[in-house]
Amino acid sequence: MAALQYVHEPGYAALMLRRTYADLSLPGALMDRAADWLRPTAAKWRETDKTWLFPSGATLTFGYLETEASKYRYQGAELQAVFFDELSQFPEGAYRYLFSRLRRLQGAEVPIRMRSATNPGSEWVKQRFLVEGAAAGRVFVPSRISDNPYLDAEEYKRTLDELDPVTRQQLLEGDWDVRAEGALFKRHWFEIVDAAPALGPRVRFWDMASTKDGGDWSVGLKMVRSGGIFTIEDVQRGRWTPHERDAVILQTAKLDGHAVKVVVEQEPGSAGVSVVAAMVQMLAGYPVEGRRATGDKVTRAAPLASQAQAGNVKLVAGGWNSAFIDELSAFPSVGIHDDQCDSASGAFGVLTEESENPLSGSFLVGSARGW
Repeated sequence: MAALQYVHEPGYAALMLRRTYADLSLPGALMDRAADWLRPTAAKWRETDKTWLFPSGATLTFGYLETEASKYRYQGAELQAVFFDELSQFPEGAYRYLFSRLRRLQGAEVPIRMRSATNPGSEWVKQRFLVEGAAAGRVFVPSRISDNPYLDAEEYKRTLDELDPVTRQQLLEGDWDVRAEGALFKRHWFEIVDAAPALGPRVRFWDMASTKDGGDWSVGLKMVRSGGIFTIEDVQRGRWTPHERDAVILQTAKLDGHAVKVVVEQEPGSAGVSVVAAMVQMLAGYPVEGRRATGDKVTRAAPLASQAQAGNVKLVAGGWNSAFIDELSAFPSVGIHDDQCDSASGAFGVLTEESENPLSGSFLVGSARGW
């Protein structure tokens, strides 16, 4: 729309750029949208140079810059407006070179404009518009889901849940600070195996969210220790109401069997005690324990990270693997959620503690602690 703003002015020339021609020609992309708008008008399409010619003599051209050297394709152009779509995909040199193509005749009414749209993902774009930004006379206008009243926001959020945490945070929140990896875990540390060892102590650690709509996940992670190897067998994860969550916990305990200890993270205060007591009552006949978290999340996760780096943490192949690795590799500086990390740290803590004190085997019966 901005590119069409001055097509009534004789000699006006605008250029719209994507990184590749394929990006330009996608359904619903720039050329497709322009055709929908301009085909019923007096403007004429020139296929050879991908240009709309208007009755005034003004032009709107679609181009691409697949490499740094492609910028010289526009060496002889005289333009009043250049528009970059998905600026983060372009090299900085190509972007800056196009400024040399912006010019107008003295006394002309048409302004000189360079405008871009993009999602986060480029350090040079961040530096230019967010860091230097206003001090250098560059305007940055953030845009989020709430700015588009016609978008089905909830459905869009659900589709973004399929993405890795970094890309999701970039697209959902317009986050320019998110990084590809956190500081604690690396993706390649986790080996995927076909099955867990048959023998060894097992624990299912639950980190429970309180509401369905709060954004956090309830997570129940099952881990087994065999010698110095810790294998994560399964992760149950969902955004459930308390009633739905309790039903999942009970069903999971039945599937795991009585040999798997159930551990529930106990929140501070009397409410946490009540939740654990309710779990003990609901899971009568199963070994159940409430554990209070001590220390911050990073401190609790550090011992698990050390074992993962040494190659001692394995994952049994399953549909939960990608989401788990995504979350841990983003923890703590990148990820939106840390529920799976908390559950893994909790399960690891239980298994290492009990290996140091093999006689404990402790669990809660009502409010009494015994073995």
